[in-house]
Amino acid sequence: MVELPHGFPAGAALPDVVVELGEVFARAGHDLSLVGGPVRDLFLGRSSPDLDFTTDATPDEILAAVDGWADAHWDIGRDFGTIGLRKGGTTLEVTTYRAEAYDPASRKPQVRFGRRLEDDLLRRDFTVNAMALRLPSFELVDPHGGVRDLYAKQLRTPATPEESFSDDPLRMMRAARFAAQLGLDVADEVQQAMGRMAARIEIVSAERVREELVKLICGAYPRAGVDLLVSTGVADKVLPEIPALKLTDDEHRRHKDVYQHSLQVMEQAAELETDQDGPVPRPDFILRFAALMHDVGKPKTRRFEPGGGVSFRHHDVVGAKLTRKRMKALKFDKETTRAVCHLVELHMRFYGYGEQEWTDSAVRRYVTDAGDQLERLHRLTRSDVTTRNRKKAARLARAYDDLEQRIAELAQKEELAKIRPHLDGEQIMEILDIPPGPTVGRAYKFLLEHRMEHGPIDHDDAVALLKDWAAENL
Repeated sequence: MVELPHGFPAGAALPDVVVELGEVFARAGHDLSLVGGPVRDLFLGRSSPDLDFTTDATPDEILAAVDGWADAHWDIGRDFGTIGLRKGGTTLEVTTYRAEAYDPASRKPQVRFGRRLEDDLLRRDFTVNAMALRLPSFELVDPHGGVRDLYAKQLRTPATPEESFSDDPLRMMRAARFAAQLGLDVADEVQQAMGRMAARIEIVSAERVREELVKLICGAYPRAGVDLLVSTGVADKVLPEIPALKLTDDEHRRHKDVYQHSLQVMEQAAELETDQDGPVPRPDFILRFAALMHDVGKPKTRRFEPGGGVSFRHHDVVGAKLTRKRMKALKFDKETTRAVCHLVELHMRFYGYGEQEWTDSAVRRYVTDAGDQLERLHRLTRSDVTTRNRKKAARLARAYDDLEQRIAELAQKEELAKIRPHLDGEQIMEILDIPPGPTVGRAYKFLLEHRMEHGPIDHDDAVALLKDWAAENL
């Protein structure tokens, strides 16, 4: 590591490979600067996962400059001026100075290469990302006050917000993401522009929106990011189920503010995540997103009861369907979608445990239905308590403590995570002397139900049980 000179935060340093690359370009007669997130992170005392550079060299000139120095290169981003490099175990990206703009009806940028670093910085998204470090001289170039804004915790744009969001509408999502990740306050003029231009986000691909949403939800302050999307109207276009939660409010205060409740549940769920060695390592997108979406079925299921109360029957099932539809629209993978929707559908299962004694059978079903999401379901259920009534909150906490204790006791005796029927399909066919078919499935289901209700039994008793069932059903 190479320590930076006076003027940078104490201890700020860069990998040796960064300085080496600057010297390589200097010998070739080209400018090179570290740019964007890596420079910002130097002032935040963080190591950046990405090393991005900008240069006056064209893609062909970049390749010529690093010939013999880089261990490998790739030019998949060549049309956008970007060349990827690998040196040892480090990956770097070098991009020609550029000034790009979006066609109002296009999702793809129209790239124009530039010749000046200052012009390149002007086209970047926010001032905190519009800083560059010239190499190998370590001269900081900050024409738009990025360091000032970073220390003031302000998010502003180098050009006008309207120009910035017109060039790349995804920057509206990025504004919310940086509010969530870095705890920055988004400047009033930026918020106002987001409100006026929210519809522009519709020209951005679902995949790009999804990636920003995931980073936002996994940020240190996800509530701030979601709230910004909702207040500016951007959420109406990318995650409309969340602003719709506000429609469940009523002037008589017959139920809690579902929107604010959902944000609080998301925050509380994040607080229950574990370290990397625990069952739910932070940040966990699946848990947090399920917490945010868990009540999205309420607007469609709200009913005012004759006595003045409000009900939301089956909002868990409706919410799971709405969540699946939204995640499909955002092109989430099937496994992530399955996990989130499963949690949304199960989030009400626990309620009522404190009022009536659950049988061992009910506990087994709870664990079996949760499957590989049990640890997340524990945390989602606990997070779903936002009442100000301390006695009620304490009662629910005690009830869930008791449930978890019973799960642990049964798991120790019965290996709950591996619950199977008393006999498998092959054994059923052999004992009953039947071929594969629907009858095997019916017998399997019967034995599984018996296992759930009564717990494990020995092999001989299972065989007798199966034969008794066959005598009545075949």
